[in-house]
Amino acid sequence: MVCTVFAALPFVFINHISFTDAFFETMSGITTTGSTVLSGLDDMSHSILLWRSLLQWLGGIGFIVMGVAILPMLNVGGMRLFQTESSDWSDKSDPRVKNVAKSIVVVYASLTLACIIAYMFAGMNLFEAINHAFTTISTGGYSTSDGSMNHFSHSAQWLSTLFMFLGGLPFLLFVAVVKKKSVAALAKDAQVLGFFKLFMVASLAIAAWLVLHDHYHVMDALRVSMFNVVSVLTTTGFGLEDFTAWGTLTTVLFAFLLMMGACSGSTAGGIKVFRFQIANTLLKIQMMKLIHPSGVFVQRYNKRTVNDEIIRSVVAFSLTFFATILIIAAGLSALDLDAVTSLSGAITAVANVGPGMGSIIGPTGNFAPLPDAAKWMLSFGMLLGRLEILTILVLFLPAFWKR
Repeated sequence: MVCTVFAALPFVFINHISFTDAFFETMSGITTTGSTVLSGLDDMSHSILLWRSLLQWLGGIGFIVMGVAILPMLNVGGMRLFQTESSDWSDKSDPRVKNVAKSIVVVYASLTLACIIAYMFAGMNLFEAINHAFTTISTGGYSTSDGSMNHFSHSAQWLSTLFMFLGGLPFLLFVAVVKKKSVAALAKDAQVLGFFKLFMVASLAIAAWLVLHDHYHVMDALRVSMFNVVSVLTTTGFGLEDFTAWGTLTTVLFAFLLMMGACSGSTAGGIKVFRFQIANTLLKIQMMKLIHPSGVFVQRYNKRTVNDEIIRSVVAFSLTFFATILIIAAGLSALDLDAVTSLSGAITAVANVGPGMGSIIGPTGNFAPLPDAAKWMLSFGMLLGRLEILTILVLFLPAFWKR
């Protein structure tokens, strides 16, 4: 919070906006949410645009390291599943957390450099390429243009889709790929496979809808659907087209994707794919127990046994996630905001996505019209979501301070 206050000062002194707006913009940047109160980006000072992008890039790497090194030890939301996974290869090469962190930083910086070069080949100038690479790999979504990625070529949009997808993968597995010189670590990971399947199914379904319902050309439908799906699924929030204008069916699907999130150990927010996979496996086991009451069923994930402690942690996180959204949505509704703005605003804040839904905070709008109280609520929601909620809420328990 202290860092956010100081990081907000350039917006106050250079952009001359209120401290509330500056704090909101900064919290959105550091948490890689991507919600913004600023407009007129095409004519804005380069120093402010670069500062916004840098906040997201630094926030992204910071939360990757936290997700790999700290949350598994705390078993927040079932993250202990990945403690053993990281030690599988680190025992043989980098036994210390600091070495793991260094390796992740190298991979993160390398992907960023590759993204900068790719964007320049797609027609961006150096400044645009640096800014968008920072906010693509960090899955943050800030842009140098009010038009977001609509401002750039189709090839830049395809490249953005690719690098957003990479930003949604577990960075620890990238390190394993480099060390072992094999993509097997990625190709065999249950979470990565689940993320890829979800991305493809949702993209193809929406592309088919756009072709049949809105008469898009096939390639345009694929480009737009894949971009928007990966942008929402990885909680990047880059804008291309207003997906809420495509009909009720696609709006409902995107509302689900807003909360879904990508892989644990990535820069993405949201619930994360692995928690849905564990819940799905648990449901199957419960149904099998109804058929075979005397049967013994062991829940596994990535060939590892999932114990009751991890299951309880996943369930607790999921319930707290949805409860937090409902509480923030109720608070926003109390400020006379409409239901769509209140609910989607709460979801996009806690899931760290960026744009919400509706005419105010949808993909073609921003958060400037909201009252100051709403911006403070959403800022707190961003922080809760980025720190996996429970790590913040535990600070409000008297028992924590008595330890």
